[in-house]
Amino acid sequence: MKANVDQQLRKAHSLATKGAVAEAGDIYREILKRFPSNKRAVDGLRDLSTAARGPYDKGLRAVLALYDQGQLHDALNQLSLLIEAYPAEADLHNLAGAAYAGTGQFEAAVGSYDRAIALAPDHAEAWSNRGIVLQRLQRLDAALGSYDKAIALNPAAAEAHSNRGIVLKQLRRLAEAVVSHDEAIRLKPGSAEAHYNRGNALHDLQRLEEAVASYDAAIRIKPDYVLAWSNRGNALKALRRLDEALASYDAAIRLRPDFAVAHSNRGVALLGLERFEEALDSCMAAVGLQPDSADIHYNAANVLQEMQRPEDAIAHYDAAILLRPGFAEAHANRGNMLYALQRLDEAASSYRAAIACKPDDATGHYNLGNALQELQDLEAAVDSYRTAITIRPGYAEAQSQLLYQQARMCRWDDSTASADLSVLGIATNAVTPFTFLAIEDSARHHLQRAQKWVREKCQNISIRPTMRRDTSSRIRIGYFSADFHNHATMYLMARLFELHDRSRFEIHIFSYGPDRQDNMRQRVADSVDGFHDVAKLTDKAIADLARSTGIDIAIDLKGHTKDMRLGIFSHRAAPVQINYLGYPGSSGADFIDYIIADDVVIPERSRQYYSEKVISLPFSYQVNDDARTISDRVFTRRELELPEDGFVFCSFNNNYKITPAEYDIWMRLLSKVDGSVLWLLNDNRWAQANLRKAAEARGVDPDRLIFAERMALPDHLARHRCADLFLDSFNCNAHTTASDALWAGLPVLTKLGESFTARVAGSLLHAIGMPDLVTETPAAYERIALGLATDPARLADTRARLAANRLTTALFDTERYARDIERAFDMAHDRYLRGLQPDHFKVPVAAVQEKAAA
Repeated sequence: MKANVDQQLRKAHSLATKGAVAEAGDIYREILKRFPSNKRAVDGLRDLSTAARGPYDKGLRAVLALYDQGQLHDALNQLSLLIEAYPAEADLHNLAGAAYAGTGQFEAAVGSYDRAIALAPDHAEAWSNRGIVLQRLQRLDAALGSYDKAIALNPAAAEAHSNRGIVLKQLRRLAEAVVSHDEAIRLKPGSAEAHYNRGNALHDLQRLEEAVASYDAAIRIKPDYVLAWSNRGNALKALRRLDEALASYDAAIRLRPDFAVAHSNRGVALLGLERFEEALDSCMAAVGLQPDSADIHYNAANVLQEMQRPEDAIAHYDAAILLRPGFAEAHANRGNMLYALQRLDEAASSYRAAIACKPDDATGHYNLGNALQELQDLEAAVDSYRTAITIRPGYAEAQSQLLYQQARMCRWDDSTASADLSVLGIATNAVTPFTFLAIEDSARHHLQRAQKWVREKCQNISIRPTMRRDTSSRIRIGYFSADFHNHATMYLMARLFELHDRSRFEIHIFSYGPDRQDNMRQRVADSVDGFHDVAKLTDKAIADLARSTGIDIAIDLKGHTKDMRLGIFSHRAAPVQINYLGYPGSSGADFIDYIIADDVVIPERSRQYYSEKVISLPFSYQVNDDARTISDRVFTRRELELPEDGFVFCSFNNNYKITPAEYDIWMRLLSKVDGSVLWLLNDNRWAQANLRKAAEARGVDPDRLIFAERMALPDHLARHRCADLFLDSFNCNAHTTASDALWAGLPVLTKLGESFTARVAGSLLHAIGMPDLVTETPAAYERIALGLATDPARLADTRARLAANRLTTALFDTERYARDIERAFDMAHDRYLRGLQPDHFKVPVAAVQEKAAA
């Protein structure tokens, strides 16, 4: 037996010497099965193993050298040969996975890691590396599973915990991500990357102060950590700590001057600081460094938008969209710029594109509704607002616009108009206060909505300039509006500009509306000391210009009406700021000192519902142009489709002012006055159809409603002569429309309400000496209307008194009005110069020579 073993041992040795390692190994193993302690067999097998590892180790060293030199393709070629010789070596497959990943062959990398794990299921490094590649492939759940396995095998693997945290952040499991990063930091406190990644997760959780602390920790460990500096800036920007954010971005840019994202975000921070030119410079530097970034073009566009450069902003939104067609926010903001330019069809197209990218974005549908209602497609606008509310049930602004558009359509019975009026814009998010003026007569609610809007939408800086100029010089008045052209406000005000006492007042216009070059704009420009076209300036720049011009009193003619810019006054354009004429209600802003009113529109008991102090003029707050032309054209009733002999009730208010409360009365009047008709403005086809339907429902032939088309103002004034009595609306009276009627000699019947807007016609009628046409209850309103319609002598007397009063009372005495409002300016300015806070005051009646009747 021993001789046989010796013979086998010699044969094995001979085979090993000749290089037949496998055959020699088989012989040695066969001997050891029978004689486990045979020393010569053990030694021989050990010698064979040592000889075999030599080529393996040499090959592995060669592969690692290529890998370290970045020659990954060559490394892969060598690895394939080595794996062919040693297919059961898990480390070789793990290394192949890393090389495949380095060359972007991620699926091949996953395959290599899978083979490594199949050979060595407890290979923690392979599990971890597999997670990295799966993460790159966005197979996040699988990546998370790999990291979990790696950590189970090696709980002390800090990198696996950190990478697991990154995947959890991508999966929006942010709180869990923070826990993973915390564990990574516990295991490896000196890992700047772990602190940085923790900061990113905390930022997304809106735990911004903690995020800043994590970025600070990363920077302490690694002071040149560019991404940490940049993301620290983002967190500080979100905290509105803009100066600190700016310093962080500057640090990132010092470390990497070509870091486009940092330049871009620096621009956004500068925008928040209203350092507009610097913001634009930073954003344009970013565009130059990285012109293929949609986000960078988008930030540049946003800066240009705030700088009132809509065309340039659109160009950058276009660039962003070209780079990323599905960029919903860029489509939406492009729409906003087109909307501002009144390129409404294009704006609607941009909003539709935004909706196509994000169908469930309520704001997109709301914006589309705004464009559609401006395009007079009210039905489609209502549908858009409804969709916005369906997506976001608490969307207060969409609810208010839905109510307003339905009011414009006189759609009173729509079941969707069910929002709680006492809540909208008060307990909810802000709404545009104007939309509720005709919907609800509540001075208290109007104030609350205005205050809510200002708090949410307007940056309240309110730094009162300390200008105290020589009291012997003229008081400088600045009028601010978007309406210095053919517009209802200018029809009222133009004569006032011409009559201001220029020996005592220096008058400046700040126009931020369109330059329409029409006759009214020219008339205003010819009447003042300075006409400043500021349409392309920011709110702050306009306020700065007003201060540098030395404006003593800044007058806001817009309030909460279309194209308003209250932000100008939040920057304090002047020491004294006044809300006047354009908006019939409180601004709700503590940076507006006074509101021009009278004792009818704001009686003393109602002053509590105005954030401003009330300046009460002695007659009506409303200015009028006593040089306004009425056409010589003599209309016949027939050409206006009115009955030759019947009584003509008239209401040329915009249709949105009509509510069922007054409409019920109007229909009863038609029923009681044979042959009478109601002459209304043809506002839109939906309102006309709904008003006709409502008449029929109340037992009145719809053909007794006559709808007037719009026409040039002088002719419109002339056609008033064909009506008998103007019936006012309740929640929102006729304002300029009432002045038109009275100027044309048509009596106006009104009812006083609670809010400013519901008392304007009463103010006008008191100022023209016709208080008998001002009622306080619906019953009195109906009784007087019926009496005038059925008593020709009474109507004739009323018309005669109106004709006599028209040019002998205060309402249309523009010169008297100019002196009254100038005294108001004097008194407000004097209080300021004496260091007194704004307070309510009344302007005394001045002695004037009575005019002779015309």
